[in-house]
Amino acid sequence: MGRPRQVRVRVPASSANLGPGFDSLGLALGLYDEVEAWVADDGVGVEVVGEGAGQVPCDDTHLVVRAMRTAWNITGDAPAGLRLRCVNAIPHSRGLGSSAAAAVAGAVAAVVLAGRDVELERDTLLQVTAGMEGHADNAAASLLGGFVIAWETVGNTAGRFHAVRLDAHPGIHPVALVAGTESSTSTTRGLLPDRVPLVDAAFTGSRTALSVLAFTQRPELLLPATEDRLHQGYRRPAYPDSADLVDALRAHGVPAAISGAGPTVLALTSDGTLPAGLDLHGFATLPLPIDTAGAQVEID
Repeated sequence: MGRPRQVRVRVPASSANLGPGFDSLGLALGLYDEVEAWVADDGVGVEVVGEGAGQVPCDDTHLVVRAMRTAWNITGDAPAGLRLRCVNAIPHSRGLGSSAAAAVAGAVAAVVLAGRDVELERDTLLQVTAGMEGHADNAAASLLGGFVIAWETVGNTAGRFHAVRLDAHPGIHPVALVAGTESSTSTTRGLLPDRVPLVDAAFTGSRTALSVLAFTQRPELLLPATEDRLHQGYRRPAYPDSADLVDALRAHGVPAAISGAGPTVLALTSDGTLPAGLDLHGFATLPLPIDTAGAQVEID
């Protein structure tokens, strides 16, 4: 393909971990950031609309720009100048994969502006975006859509990221309960111990395996499949209200987990509705379909 001068990329939000699948399971959700990028004669200019406006940098340090630079370090063909317009709907620092979505949007836009075929560069895109995140669950979900299983192989010098996309069962209707407070991944990771009891590791491993079946074929198994003893309990001090809401939902029979690093809670309902009587103070209820397409490109 030739080298276009302008591209528009739409990228879905994502929920990672999904209970037991720490750094390995992800689900793409129908809430989108859009990035329009075009080649300029020189310099970098960034406009941000929606989430993050007035808070994120509008220069070379913007996450989308950094992802583009990282991709161009691999593909070459960086233009002399760049202009971006970011229209963001994914809340920042809430556990819905906003940073991964920005990285995916930037890397995809860079590949297209370099004249490369996105489908042929899927592996490059995954390495760039997961490498920026340090794990592939969110990035893979935003890139590929659907339900993803992600893992990393460690070589002599650096790790390599991998992901497999599966179709989620159509009977799963997620509801995101978006907390009004923010949470940082680095902070919540700092609460995790270096070691966990063997019984907890075995328990969580069994639930992660069960999750693959539950998300793809047997959604009636989601309640046990989303149980976790690896990370959520240790992180509870960072988001006690969210942890209490997870407990309340599960007590009502609704499969629920902390979304990524939190504090958003993901409820995996069968019909998009929640039980009556829940205390949702401090949370915005956002029913979201499962995104099946992943990152989408429109070339002008």
